[in-house]
Amino acid sequence: MTIYLIRHGQSEFNAAFAAHGKDPMIRDAPLTALGLAQARQVREKAADLNIQLVVTSPLTRAVQTAMTIFDGIAPIRVMTGHHERIEHWCDVGRTPEQLQVDFPALSFEHLDELWWHQGPENETGVPVEPMDVFSGRIDRFRANLHSLTDRPVAIVGHCNTFRELAGFDMENCEIRKYTV
Repeated sequence: MTIYLIRHGQSEFNAAFAAHGKDPMIRDAPLTALGLAQARQVREKAADLNIQLVVTSPLTRAVQTAMTIFDGIAPIRVMTGHHERIEHWCDVGRTPEQLQVDFPALSFEHLDELWWHQGPENETGVPVEPMDVFSGRIDRFRANLHSLTDRPVAIVGHCNTFRELAGFDMENCEIRKYTV
């Protein structure tokens, strides 16, 4: 089963956090101009992989990355399960209706209204996802990868997700082969 993991391009959160070392309070952070350029840069490489299906997290930075790399190359399916662990405002999602406005070519109606973790909030109002809850979610996602029959598949997601899923860190817009 051929699966490629692709981390999203640089987000506004990534840039601001690197510069200031604290949560810049950007909900569902989009890509920066650099992040979009990173995604455009790997488009040709990704086209050579003969991807038959793209699975992206519903977080804006992942959707933007998936669309920039794969629009017109392979169908893109939005799925939860491999979205980022909620630790900062950038990890708090938006409703399917809000996402549909920004990405009319994709389908979001299958998502729950509040598809991200809900729970006690930290001092900035973020419902931080406990590590055991996150690990369990990633275990379920891993177990469901066998149901994706279109091969090869690309999974566009996030740093903490791929560390938990595959055991390694990834740079923005890095592509790595993954074996379940």
